[in-house]
Amino acid sequence: MNRLLSLILLSVGVVLVIYGFAALDSISSSFSRFFTGAPTDRTIWLLIGGLVLAGIGGSGLLRGSKNV
Repeated sequence: MNRLLSLILLSVGVVLVIYGFAALDSISSSFSRFFTGAPTDRTIWLLIGGLVLAGIGGSGLLRGSKNV
């Protein structure tokens, strides 16, 4: 069960990072960077959340289960 949960977290994290990079190239993010020098908050949260979930899922898969 832990491996399945880790795999799901890793998958969701990768999808969020992909959406974050797509949002980074969006028009709203371009306007935000033009006026404020930073991308939109949504873009930042997608990237941070995706990296955190992918890290947790990846470490769960690498750690493995001791009850094999």
